[in-house]
Amino acid sequence: MVDMIHISSPSSPSCKLCFVCAIKNIQYLHTMSVNISPAPAPTRPLRLKRLELDDPQDYTEALKCKRPRLSLPPSSPGLAPCLRPLRHSPGPVGSDHHCVSCIGPYVLLEPTEGTETYRAVHRVTEQEYTCKVFSMRRYQELIAPYARLLPHDNICRIAEVVMGERSVYVFFQHNYGDMHSYVRTCKRLQEEEAVRLFGQMAAAVAHCHEHGVVLRDLKLRKFVFVDQQRTKLVLQNLEDSCLLHGDDDSLMDKHGCPAYVGPEILNSRHSYSGKAADVWSLGVVLYTMVVGRYPFQDVEPAALFSKIRRGAFTVPESLSVQAKSLVCCMLRKVPSERLEASELLFHPWLNCSNNTTPPNTHLNPRNCTDQVVPSYTDDTYCKRNGGDAGTDRHPSIRSAPA
Repeated sequence: MVDMIHISSPSSPSCKLCFVCAIKNIQYLHTMSVNISPAPAPTRPLRLKRLELDDPQDYTEALKCKRPRLSLPPSSPGLAPCLRPLRHSPGPVGSDHHCVSCIGPYVLLEPTEGTETYRAVHRVTEQEYTCKVFSMRRYQELIAPYARLLPHDNICRIAEVVMGERSVYVFFQHNYGDMHSYVRTCKRLQEEEAVRLFGQMAAAVAHCHEHGVVLRDLKLRKFVFVDQQRTKLVLQNLEDSCLLHGDDDSLMDKHGCPAYVGPEILNSRHSYSGKAADVWSLGVVLYTMVVGRYPFQDVEPAALFSKIRRGAFTVPESLSVQAKSLVCCMLRKVPSERLEASELLFHPWLNCSNNTTPPNTHLNPRNCTDQVVPSYTDDTYCKRNGGDAGTDRHPSIRSAPA
């Protein structure tokens, strides 16, 4: 656009004509400047950020590092704050770094056992709990045994259930170790202590049977201490229990740990009494507590199952007469000849105040033909005898859930 044009006066006729043309051009330019609006300023072209990388592979790796930003998941309507979807999920067990997760009013710490059990602390009360993580589609089935049972002093109680987006977090009371570890540390228990602890075990199993819950995979590790003095036991891990409908306790599922499985489960291809199988497992538990080794044990699974099928075991002379009687009443080869769980509570050994191990009658390891209780866990023993936790090479026994 022309701001100013300087034109000198014409000095000749030819110049006058040029002067007139110049004036007309100026008027035309003035008209154009009025009717035409100024063009918009050109936009700057987009510049791509340049990555100064020496190696072309570095460029590929740099692109892989970029992740889309994720917003926090929306809150579910109608849920209390402690039941809203989780912002963080627990890291995988076995990783070098475990991320602390806040689950409602709880803080999940390091895993304790398996892949879905964690130590947890309440953020307000600072009380410790044990947290188990279940899938959303199966949690109702897994915690059904806890819902059926009435409260009992020797059965683990659920403190709270927190719902996540894809998982359910169930919090149980904190424990101070299991019976298998305790027996392994003590080698064997004196009868006075064994009476006090086994009475609680039998009471828990009897309560389950009374309400139609068959435990199936009963073993030492299922009983844990809930006090630091190790005087009170509770039964935990009821997720793999079987719920009965009616008085018939016949089961077809071959389920359990090889060291605790009854002979009828190995011999029969038909149904068996689930309650009687639990009593057999209780007999193995008591024998291991007071003797310090399993009644039936062998490195080879075939030899182990052969001993269990025969049902023959030795009772050390160090045990009292009442203790021998109770063990034999539970480890009978014929299931119908075994005492029921409720009848165990009335046995003289559990009701006699003078249950002490006779002096100078401790076991001599050189005279023992069987092995002592392994230093590894029951599940590890099951693995070394044929497969995963609770599994063996016998085709009729199914793996017990960890």
